Amino acid sequence: MPKRKKSRTHVKVDERTDNPDGSKIPKSFVFKSGDVGKTVEALVRDMRRVMEPHTAIRLKERKSNRLKDFVAVAGQLGVTQFLIFTRTENGTNFRLTKTPRGPTLCFRALKYSLIRDVLSSQISPISFGTEFLTSPLLVLNNFGGEEKQMKLMTTMFQSMFPSINVNKVQLAEARRVVLFNYNSDTNTIDFRHYIIRVKPIGISKSVRRIINSNVPDLHEYHDISEFVLREGHFSESEAESGFETTVTLAQDFVGKINKKADQRAIKLVEVGPRMELQLVKIQSGFCDGEVLFHEFCKIATQKNGKKMEVEDEEDSDDIDNSEEEQQQQSSADEMDSNDLEPRILRILNILR
Repeated sequence: MPKRKKSRTHVKVDERTDNPDGSKIPKSFVFKSGDVGKTVEALVRDMRRVMEPHTAIRLKERKSNRLKDFVAVAGQLGVTQFLIFTRTENGTNFRLTKTPRGPTLCFRALKYSLIRDVLSSQISPISFGTEFLTSPLLVLNNFGGEEKQMKLMTTMFQSMFPSINVNKVQLAEARRVVLFNYNSDTNTIDFRHYIIRVKPIGISKSVRRIINSNVPDLHEYHDISEFVLREGHFSESEAESGFETTVTLAQDFVGKINKKADQRAIKLVEVGPRMELQLVKIQSGFCDGEVLFHEFCKIATQKNGKKMEVEDEEDSDDIDNSEEEQQQQSSADEMDSNDLEPRILRILNILR
């Protein structure tokens, strides 16, 4: 009798490859390009935490690595987005691109703060637990403009995280929130990262500690009432007044006391990182291609439809580093602005 070949029964099937609705879960690479310094390297590590769990959290970068090296690996691992950070003498840049054919959004990071900076500014910094085992919820604010670049940014931001079905989503998976807020006055985008905290209402912090965990150390008190009634010793950050939003849980949430139909107070606690971004350029391809939008180069046309000279509002050499990219930009600037709208619409249809 021939020897039976044993099948691998201990290998677990990854059930999180696809969404319940059948759509693919986006995966990302977050890395730096070139010499960026220790601060930007820390920002890259923080952004990897934001993109968890569907990102390469321990991605190793070497000075000899080129963009084509990451592209070759991305196809095998099913990576759909690249988040690339670079730094020049003019500042820090951030590129969001979709593999393998683009488009590419080029941002300038005007300001940013790391996770450690945000936590150090809090009176009582929170500690992380299992919040990073699920993807964050995406919130887009003030992105309802009719401009084509606004629609493209909305689509690209939505493609960074898995889509959710409101009717089927599990409440226990909603642990974090990522916010993109567009400021129309300054044409900048605020990036924020929060953790969702659920607390019982109508009880003090002392009682909440007894309910949520093991019995605390009471050797300093003669009676448990002294521990419960010592609210005057709490810091301002521990007061209940900070929880202003009260909801009724539709499902069981994380924690043994957060059951369905219970009323709980919801609070968003910022954990960082935070960034202030400015959209500089949109390219049709993967880190190259036609320039569909440029913040500092506008094309003016006369009434008869003839093209006028391009108005350079500001030097953007920190985004265009190579001679090849500068040639592509100059050729794109010669096009009429009306010719760019069909190209952006075509990209939007491909992304959808």
